[in-house]
Amino acid sequence: MATAADQLMSPAALATIATVSNGQQSLLATTALAPSAAAAMAVRNGQEPQELVESQKSTSPKPSPMPSLKLNKMGSVSSKEKRVYKIVLTGGPCGGKTTGQSRLCTFFENLGWKVFRVPETATVLLSGGVKFSDLTEKEAYKFQENLIRTMVQIENTYFELGNSSTRNCLIICDRGVMDASAYISKDKWEKMMAGNKWNPVEMRDNRYNQILHLVSAANGAEDFYSTEDHACRSEGVDLARELDYKSAAAWVGHPYFDVIDNSTNFEAKMNRLIESVCQKVGIDIGDRLQATSRKLKYLVAMLPPDSEFPPFQDFDVVHHYLQSGGPKVQARLRKRGQKSHWSYIHTQRRPNVHGQARIEVKTQLTHRDYMNLLAQRDDAHFTIYKKRRCFLINNQYFQLDIYKEPGHPRCKGLVLLETYSSLTGDALKNCMPKFLNIVKEVTGDPDYSMFNLSLKEDWSTTKKFCRTATHAKGAANGVANTPLVLNGQ
Repeated sequence: MATAADQLMSPAALATIATVSNGQQSLLATTALAPSAAAAMAVRNGQEPQELVESQKSTSPKPSPMPSLKLNKMGSVSSKEKRVYKIVLTGGPCGGKTTGQSRLCTFFENLGWKVFRVPETATVLLSGGVKFSDLTEKEAYKFQENLIRTMVQIENTYFELGNSSTRNCLIICDRGVMDASAYISKDKWEKMMAGNKWNPVEMRDNRYNQILHLVSAANGAEDFYSTEDHACRSEGVDLARELDYKSAAAWVGHPYFDVIDNSTNFEAKMNRLIESVCQKVGIDIGDRLQATSRKLKYLVAMLPPDSEFPPFQDFDVVHHYLQSGGPKVQARLRKRGQKSHWSYIHTQRRPNVHGQARIEVKTQLTHRDYMNLLAQRDDAHFTIYKKRRCFLINNQYFQLDIYKEPGHPRCKGLVLLETYSSLTGDALKNCMPKFLNIVKEVTGDPDYSMFNLSLKEDWSTTKKFCRTATHAKGAANGVANTPLVLNGQ
């Protein structure tokens, strides 16, 4: 439903945003080693990784990123079977957020899930008679700061209900904390962040499982853009496009950020929204919704100067491959962060079963779990170091992985571009970043698999090289065989 949030254009417009979150579980219960055993093995084997040394240097607990508030970020749940999945629906005016929220609610309730819909904080506060035209600059700044604090507390209330529920739980928020940054100057936003000891890794990456940006009809479906049915909506097409871009840019950098554009009719757009959530949660939708989006990977020759990129977020990324339970199972750890603030993910790749796509189970980790799991590192693999650059262009979200040393010589100077898209042919070509020198598509090519790139042995002699048929199929059909991604809870 359109709210006052959609029509605010001043810094106060930031007040119109609301949020969604992510669920986290300790992985140690499902791994071969308990924390103490893992630590003991590390010491016995003389494997004291750099991260473990760092942990031992500082025994004091990590300060809360929002010390005066309980962030309640992806907390563990008592049952491996139960899931609490927190999403943000964001986007410009007339993008389908209200309809999408209703469709998601109906779909997941029909599956037996409990669904909570977090009310938009800005609408609650603005309905109390607040008029930004009556506020001084100082009052407007303070109001926005308090709005974010209120938003966090409202969300936490629903997050705790989800954690205590005995059923699988989907929590849908109409906009999220980071949307606020789209409606305030960069200087004021950074001042607010610093003053409250907030950081983007916690507020953007660790707080929410998935961000879904529903592109405004003003961008690609102009004939359907309307303000007539919404008393609170007054934006023209040009302003709506600008607000749509700003709200998308606010979330650039989130590891699971999906753009639902207007390349199809509205009914198909809603199906793509539901499909995207189901894929990330790991729900087999069968033929109920048509599969659309696939992962694409491209080799990039040379990097242009930073000035040629649209607004971007850079992250330091470290991957460790782990000893796995079978020859066809891959397990790895990922540490991803900015300015010494980190998020941690465990990924397990399982082989194809009964003709289904390969499954990836992703589990959010605490720092402690990450440190202990490092004891299971596979010495047959190098640690992979990357700079990951995330940016949005032509309503398409891209991740550019720039491999860094130390590593195998085969990785020197390697740059790979990744995106998810349902487009093909010229439509896809027109969405690709023109400022990058793209050499070729390498989707499914085993020579560009991170697992193979990290192997210490020579590919011609090792028995660990992982070969796949997805590249040949993708080249023949124009569609990559995309693994199904599960966010393990």
